[in-house]
Parts: sequence; structure tokens; C-alpha cells
Amino acid sequence: MTKYGKWVGGTLGWAFGGPMGALLGFAIGAMLDTAEFEVQTNGTGPAAGARRSPSTYGDFSASLLVLSAAVMKADGKSLKSELDYVKKFFILQFGEAHAQQEMLLLKGLLQKEIPLLQVCAQIRQAMPVAQRLQLLHYLFGIAQADGYVDKKEVDVIYTIASGLGIPLADFNSLKAMYFRDVDSDYKILETEPSASDDELKKAYRRMALKYHPDKVSMLGEEVQKSAKEKFQKVQQAYENIKKQRGV
Repeated sequence: MTKYGKWVGGTLGWAFGGPMGALLGFAIGAMLDTAEFEVQTNGTGPAAGARRSPSTYGDFSASLLVLSAAVMKADGKSLKSELDYVKKFFILQFGEAHAQQEMLLLKGLLQKEIPLLQVCAQIRQAMPVAQRLQLLHYLFGIAQADGYVDKKEVDVIYTIASGLGIPLADFNSLKAMYFRDVDSDYKILETEPSASDDELKKAYRRMALKYHPDKVSMLGEEVQKSAKEKFQKVQQAYENIKKQRGV
């Protein structure tokens, strides 16, 4: 395969899978260009499984990869802690072999400029809101993986949230799960400190329904585990406020 593999992949991606297909096509082409692919000519290695059908480019895994690359590139550097965070997720979700393949794709995506708003528009059309919220939750985890969240990373996640059609209140709720301040519990529940006890209970029930793990039950154990953690943070926020109020 010649060094033009990445560009052929990108062109085919645009033809069959929109901006997501173009980016993953580029990444797959880059894999074909590497020695890592050349030593897998028997078709048994991780790169061999990378010949995906374009019809799979809009799934949760592909969306997660592309948006992960966008967040990792936000501050101008890709850290090992961030790569490890992504790899751990894919190992737990899909297994070691699949995770190796996805990490090779991620390295290709990190070389490419990502048309973020176009990608988000494509994901928004193909993915229900519960899954989009889960994507955003995961992206905050990447940003925090090195123990410090750069403002540029938060700005990129905000742009992603807007492009995915996530309301500002939901963005602030998810952000508050990672960045604590005096009003974090209220932000998580998408309500105000001035809310009455009855309004607070209604807000909790609304958020508990929105973030219930059953909403992403089709996405595998690791995604459900992450959703459960998010659900527990909603419960904890409610308990914290009740304790403060003596309810």
C-alpha cells in the first residue's frame, strides 16, 4: 500500500459516511501506511479488523474516538494519561484486541484536523440524547485524566455540547460533576439554591430519569457503569442538599 492510503481512505469516507467517515477513513488509511499494518498481512492482528463497513462510522464507538481526539488536541498536546484513559475504557468495553485497533485509529485521528461542528451535526442526527449526554460525560473524564483541566479543553467540550444539541443546563450539570463549587449540587440537579424543597424534589426526579443507566443499556457494560456513576452523582447531590437544609 502506498503512502497515499490515508487520503484514499479519507475520500471514500466522505463518499460513504460524511465527516465521520472521512476522518475514520483517513485514520484507517494511515494504519494501512504503517509498518504495524504491514506485519499483519496474515489478517489476524488488530489492524486487520480495521476494514470496517462505512455503515458503522456513526456508532457510539466511532463517535467517541473522534470526539476524544478533538478534546485531546484542544490544549496542543496529547498526554499519556489521556491515552491511557481512552485505552482503559475500550479494553473494559470491547476487550484488549479491539482496544488495540481503536488506539491505532485514535493515533491517526490525532494527526487530522477535525471539522467539529460538522461531526457533531452528524452524531446529533444519528444518536439519541441519552447517548449524547454519555459522550459528554466521558469527554469530561478525558479532560480530567491528567489531574488538570485546561480551559481550552472545557471550551472544546462546550462547543461539542452545543453541536450535539445539549442544552446549557445539561452541560453545566455534567461539568459540575467534575468541577466542584458552592453551588455544584444545585447545578447537577439543574436548579437554583432558591428552589423550594418541593421544587428540589421535582428537579431530582427529572434528573434521575434523564440520567438513568437504562437509557444506555444497549451500549455495553462499561458505558452502563459510567452511566451508573453519573446517576449516583445526581443522587448524592440531592442528598447533600437535603442534609444542608435539614430535610
